[in-house]
Amino acid sequence: MNRYYLAIDIGASSGRHIIGWVQDGKMLLKEIHRFENRQRSENGHLVWDMDNLWNGIIDGLKACKKENMIPETVGIDTWGVDYVLLDKDGNMVGDAVAYRDSRTADMDKELIKYVSEEELYKRTGIQKQPFNTIYQLLALKKENPEQIKKADSLLMIPDYFNFRLTGVKKQEYTNATTSNLVNAEGKEWDMEIIEKLGLPKKLFGKLSLPGTTVGSFTGEISELVGFKSTVILPATHDTGSAFLAVPARDETSVYLSSGTWSLLGVENAVPITSDIAKKENLTNEGGAFYRYRFLKNIMGLWIIQSIRRELNGSEYVEGKKSKYATDKTYSFPDLIEEAKKCSDFETVLDVNDSSFLSPDSMIDAIKEYCRAHGQNVPESVGQIMQSVYLGLSRCYADTIKEIENITGKKITGINIIGGGCQDSYLNELTAKTASLPVYAGPIEGTAIGNLVIQMITAGIFKSLADARNCIFESFDIKTF
Repeated sequence: MNRYYLAIDIGASSGRHIIGWVQDGKMLLKEIHRFENRQRSENGHLVWDMDNLWNGIIDGLKACKKENMIPETVGIDTWGVDYVLLDKDGNMVGDAVAYRDSRTADMDKELIKYVSEEELYKRTGIQKQPFNTIYQLLALKKENPEQIKKADSLLMIPDYFNFRLTGVKKQEYTNATTSNLVNAEGKEWDMEIIEKLGLPKKLFGKLSLPGTTVGSFTGEISELVGFKSTVILPATHDTGSAFLAVPARDETSVYLSSGTWSLLGVENAVPITSDIAKKENLTNEGGAFYRYRFLKNIMGLWIIQSIRRELNGSEYVEGKKSKYATDKTYSFPDLIEEAKKCSDFETVLDVNDSSFLSPDSMIDAIKEYCRAHGQNVPESVGQIMQSVYLGLSRCYADTIKEIENITGKKITGINIIGGGCQDSYLNELTAKTASLPVYAGPIEGTAIGNLVIQMITAGIFKSLADARNCIFESFDIKTF
């Protein structure tokens, strides 16, 4: 009889329940349920629809029962940096504000009143991004200080859903590091920085590693979904889970988790917090087994996803229709073909420019960027897409050179995992621009990495190396 494990993998646009098991030496997967993740405007901010997410989680658990695939354990991973505050009764204080909300504008100027950016990087090793939790908390402290005073605990998004399933509050290490508030060397919350910021220490407890048992479903949840299971902490930051799924056989490759964001880097045993690492805006996110992901956050497929929504007439911001909507419904392969037709168009975007983070219109933002930087302005769909693809591949290549210079490693290949690994055109451009072979797959990298921790905890795999060997044998890896 098969032993089943469930990864609940929630990204910025959707969540899915994926059952995993090992049979005849191969890891097998089955998607049980998929649900939408959406943001809405609430109280003047862009917030996550937490009720919708919770209902999606519960519906997926019910689907496991319906399929008669009852998981021994369950693990939840999500994006990083976002959090909720809870009062002493476990109820949310305020909203779960989304990281793309504009409330953190200029909070970097507020931060330096308490701690310099140089000291912050030396202590936490996390790259400066305007939406990091540290800036979100400063914004909340300025706008709604009463919420912080009322709060009894802080939980990152996956920690919160674990609490709802089990009644147990645990703060998981890998997601916590994205906050910019965890000491890179000490591997716990940096209480000195937290104290300087005037944040209540009681919000920040002992951090738990991937593989830690959170607890069993509460009686109410078990009755609701029709079975009992145990919640295990994977690397709850989705990038931490994704990196675990890379079937690399050596230490000379870079890893690229390709989705809404592109996370490109290497694994290190120790953090690198040098001046040059700070200058290049490289980060040291905490990983499973206390491995550090030395990487750069690159804007990624968010730009392409946004272009597609505009062209297809989807609501880009609640209540606003795109002026670029066409009669044609574009699929991602359609957009790739349009780009190929314009392969001689040479405009290159800086995909990390802040103007692309959360514009009202991504297409307008691209055109305005090109005008401001003296480049040919793309007009057709193909030209717009080609400029994005060139920008992504150039950024990947440049980042690899930065990593080589800082680490002293000679990079010999690029392992791409996640949904973006299916984009063969981007893979080809990346291989060409970086002059390195690209190994694409597996697609379900994040869910696989989530399952790996559960399976190691259960004794299915003896080690991460054992798991990665199984992944290499189980899934199709394409070479470019």
